[in-house]
Amino acid sequence: MTGIRALERIAPTKGMKPGQEERREFEYKRHGTQCLIGNFEVATGQVVTPTVQATRTEEDFAAHIATTVATDPEAGWTFVADNLTIHCSESLVRYVAQKCGVEEDLGKKGKRGVLRSVATRKAFLTDPSHRIRFVYVPKHTSWLNQIEIWFSILVRRVIKGGNFTSVADLREKILAFIDYFNRTLAKPFKWTFTGRPLNV
Repeated sequence: MTGIRALERIAPTKGMKPGQEERREFEYKRHGTQCLIGNFEVATGQVVTPTVQATRTEEDFAAHIATTVATDPEAGWTFVADNLTIHCSESLVRYVAQKCGVEEDLGKKGKRGVLRSVATRKAFLTDPSHRIRFVYVPKHTSWLNQIEIWFSILVRRVIKGGNFTSVADLREKILAFIDYFNRTLAKPFKWTFTGRPLNV
C-alpha cells in the first residue's frame, strides 16, 4: 500500500453534539508519505511482519519477504501477490534461488536465463518444487488478494480522517493498529460469492 499520507489538520476536530455531526478541518499540513508492505495470513486472519517505510522498491520487497521467511526459516511458504513488477524482480528471484538451494546460473536481466523477462522470472517464482513460491492473481482481480481487503479496513479505521503530526506518528499508529487488530479482531475472511455464472 503506497502513498499513505501523513496529514495534520491545522485546527482540531469539533466533536459531535446532539443534532450536529462531527466537524473536521479541511485544511492540513503535509508531512510526507509512507508505504506499507504486509502479509495477510489467510488461516488466522492476522497481518504478519509488516514493513512501514518511505519506499517500496524491489529491494524493499525482497527484504520484506526475507524478514517474513525468517520467522519460520525451514517452513514452506506460498505467497499470493498481484502482478506488480517488484513482486517478480531480480532481487526476489536471487533471494528465492539462494534460500531454495538453486545453484544454476540465473542469467542476466533483460538478456538471458531465468532473469531475462518478467515471464521467465514469474515462471521461476511459481515453480511448485521451490520451498518459497509465489502465486499471482490474474490481472484486474485485486479482490482475490485478501491483503487488499485488509488494506480497506486499515483505511477506514486509521487513515481516513486521521491526524498525523509526522511520518513517524503515522508509522506508529499503523503498527499499533496492526497489533490491536491481530490481538482482538483477526479472523479468516469468509468468501460470500456463490459462484453464479455471469449473464453475458
